[in-house]
Amino acid sequence: MGTTEPAVLVRGLCKFFEGARGGPPHRVLTGVDLTVAAGTVLALLGPNGAGKTTVVNVLTTLLRPDAGEVRVAGHDVRRDPDRVRAAVGLTGQFAAVDDLLTGEENLRLMARLHQLSRAQVRARTDELLQRFGLTDVARRRARTYSGGTRRRLDLAMGLVGRPQVVVLDEPTTGLDPRSRREVWELVRELVVDGSTLVLTTQYLDEADRLADRIALLDGGVVVAEGTSSDLKARVPGGRITLRFPDRGTLDRAGTVVPVLEVRPDALSCDVAGSGDGHTVRNLLQRLDSAGIAVEQVATRGPDLDDVFLALTGSTPRAQEALR
Repeated sequence: MGTTEPAVLVRGLCKFFEGARGGPPHRVLTGVDLTVAAGTVLALLGPNGAGKTTVVNVLTTLLRPDAGEVRVAGHDVRRDPDRVRAAVGLTGQFAAVDDLLTGEENLRLMARLHQLSRAQVRARTDELLQRFGLTDVARRRARTYSGGTRRRLDLAMGLVGRPQVVVLDEPTTGLDPRSRREVWELVRELVVDGSTLVLTTQYLDEADRLADRIALLDGGVVVAEGTSSDLKARVPGGRITLRFPDRGTLDRAGTVVPVLEVRPDALSCDVAGSGDGHTVRNLLQRLDSAGIAVEQVATRGPDLDDVFLALTGSTPRAQEALR
């Protein structure tokens, strides 16, 4: 692969499926464009049914595109699928682990499928067991593993062949917060080592923490793409959080300013606002004029939740944001 060529290049990708009972074809992807630079992480976000997994299946040659150009590690997925498969590692939504085998046996099996020599099988297995913190459980059957340990083993299996591009399809679904963070650390290590990652996820904080760029898929096309900061700058939003000394003061504040959300247990509420000095000053002056004391003020700008809600769907808010 040339040094200037993207690790993943998608232009005009379309994918149709047969319609139910002889009906018209179901259009899942209708012109997707993506570019993923080598050594970076792209997060692919979108509502259920937006086509994220279909994109993953095309990138990994599990599905053949109906139209468009798709190149992975410099190879065309239609003309050279074998080279694409050799260059890609896939970790799907469900761990592809054989529960009857030990962790070590799962890795050895994958290494043999990659046609490594006996010496290479032993060396690569030992390397991955150590790297993914699996040495202590290497000779236990995988069915005894926790969800986080199974996911680590699954990710290790996807890296046996030293892929140039790693595709992670919702890799932390169903994991507890500690296990999710462990997977995040592994992802960061892969990037440091020079891997290119394409990540689909339903967790917006995951995309915010891990991705260099984010592509938002909706209706079979990419409706927005950029860094997390770029996308947040495209939508209106932001909140000012006010904390009050008691419940009575909190209730009175709701009669003076338009409150978005009230948290009685925390004696706080959220008000829409950008958080700039002028807005905060005017808000506090309105409350002060009504004799309402504010104990604490905090501000935040739009987050990826705001981006997701604003830029997906057919609501007027989404259409306005996309102009």
